[in-house]
This record gives sequence, C-alpha cells and structure tokens, in this order.
Amino acid sequence: MPRYAPIQRFLHWLIALLLIAMLIMGTVIDSYGFEGLKAAFGMPATNLIYKYHKTFGVVILALTLVRLAVRLRLGKPEYAQSLTLFEKMASGAVHRLFYLLLLAMPALGWLATGAGGFPVEFFNWNLPALIDRDEALSKTLYGLHGVVGNLLLLLIALHVAGALNHALFKRDGLLRRML
Repeated sequence: MPRYAPIQRFLHWLIALLLIAMLIMGTVIDSYGFEGLKAAFGMPATNLIYKYHKTFGVVILALTLVRLAVRLRLGKPEYAQSLTLFEKMASGAVHRLFYLLLLAMPALGWLATGAGGFPVEFFNWNLPALIDRDEALSKTLYGLHGVVGNLLLLLIALHVAGALNHALFKRDGLLRRML
C-alpha cells in the first residue's frame, strides 16, 4: 500500500489534533465571551485561554504552510485501487478546501485581533497587527473567523465519514495511507 511520507503523516495528525483543540477552545470563547470567561475562570485563566488560542492559531498557520510546501515537493501516493470519479473529485475538493480554510482561519483571527486593537500573541511575544485598528472591520473579521470554523467542522465530518466509509465498508486500505 503506497503511503504518505512520514513527515506528511506527522503534520496531518499534529494539525488535526491542534485544530480540534482550537475549535473546542474557540467554541468556549464564543459561548462565554470575554466577560463570561472572566467571571467563570478569572482574569489570569481568561488571558491564558486567549493567549494560547492566538498562539496555536499561528502555529497551525505555520504548520499548514510547511505541510503545503511538503505536499508540493513530495506529492501524494497513488491509490492502491482506483477510485470512482465522484470519490476523486470529492477527495480533491475536500483536501483543497482544508488547505484554504487552514490558511484563512488563523489569518482572519490575526487580522480581526489586530483590527480590534488587541495584542496578537505568540507565546510571550506580540506579533505585528498587520492592519490598523477598526472596530467594525474587527467585528466582521471575527464573524468570518467563526464561519470558517463552522466550515472546518463540516469538512472534518466529511473527511472522517469518507475515511470510515473506506475503512468499514469498502475495505480498500485507503486509510492506511495516512496511518
């Protein structure tokens, strides 16, 4: 069975784990809001939640750029069995959308944070805001950031459903390419 290179498999699973954690953290931030987090967990914990949400967003952005460069350099393994035209098109569309959204999500968060006048934190450093403060733009960008998060949840569901279909019903070994 042709497989992805070890670096590709490592990046896939690392980004997947970070993304799931970030989507959970983003849902908590969205559900509670700043004041709700502060009331529920206190100011120090609230600051840490925001700091590490931003930090790991930047990490996902960097890892996605590395993963894209590796993918362009190494390509992808051939399928052991041919897929239907629909499967090929669906797989290609889902993967391209993943790359697009994994780049857009942290970029929108970075821009929204800067436009909101908040620090763009990366561990203990502040990164440049990239754009000037603009409350209305910040609100719009945060909204788009949330929409992309929901699209990523949908893509994750499609991706997992496709993998389970190949593993449980088709039993064609496709899942082993990334394991």
